[in-house]
Amino acid sequence: MEEQRLPGGRTVGAVRIGDAVHRPVQPWTPAVHAALRHLEAVGFRGAPRVLGTDEQGREILSHLAGETAGEDLPWPAWVYSDAALTSVGRWVRRLHDATESFVPPPEARWLAGQTWQPGLIIGHHDAAPWNAVWHEGELAGFFDWDTAGPSSREFELAFVALTWVPLHARRWAERTGFTAFEDRRRRLHLLLDAYGYDGDRTAFAGVVPARARTNAAVIEHLAADGDPVYTALEPMAAELRQAAVEAEALPASFWASAGDQPHGSGGQPHGTGD
Repeated sequence: MEEQRLPGGRTVGAVRIGDAVHRPVQPWTPAVHAALRHLEAVGFRGAPRVLGTDEQGREILSHLAGETAGEDLPWPAWVYSDAALTSVGRWVRRLHDATESFVPPPEARWLAGQTWQPGLIIGHHDAAPWNAVWHEGELAGFFDWDTAGPSSREFELAFVALTWVPLHARRWAERTGFTAFEDRRRRLHLLLDAYGYDGDRTAFAGVVPARARTNAAVIEHLAADGDPVYTALEPMAAELRQAAVEAEALPASFWASAGDQPHGSGGQPHGTGD
């Protein structure tokens, strides 16, 4: 069968052959496969299945059918719909709950070098619009699991908020087609409500900037090693650092849930448009 290059992902070399995706094997592939096999075993939907390797030594994964955001900007309207944001929040919650019981193999190596310990979940760590699959008005799931690895729930939710609310740098968000910056507070809490997050939401005032800077540092580290994928992403590192600065400038009322708003605040930060 003919190989079809797949757009939309961040990792080079992925092709579709029939109903399967073939991708180069990486040092962290065995750990990712262990996590994906666990997800299959517990009945998790919305992730590819591991099907083996081909004659070239590439991994073979099942293909998630549907529409992707693609490589052209601005993104399709569904990306910033409330339906997508709600679906993403629910998907992330199901992923985290499903991986609470996962224990990685002792030799597991993850792309970002994380160390697993009891109490952590496995996050996708790149569950962004560019890796999403949308099918018949619903989120079908996410592909490109190379970035998967141990995480706290909050640390992954912070990345999801950066890319789907979005709390990314304004100039980045505008290029992707998002302009409703005054709606970002509502969208943040819609995401957290869909997840069912019942912790202290004001903590995200620190977690979101920290997550943005961590992603920037990982990109810069891998780019310094000459990885062409991450060399190409170096401009994104600068955008992430700008996102951290902008998130830190948001008032406390932005992060608080409606029930935690100071009396008379009306739920809207004063003078910021956010």
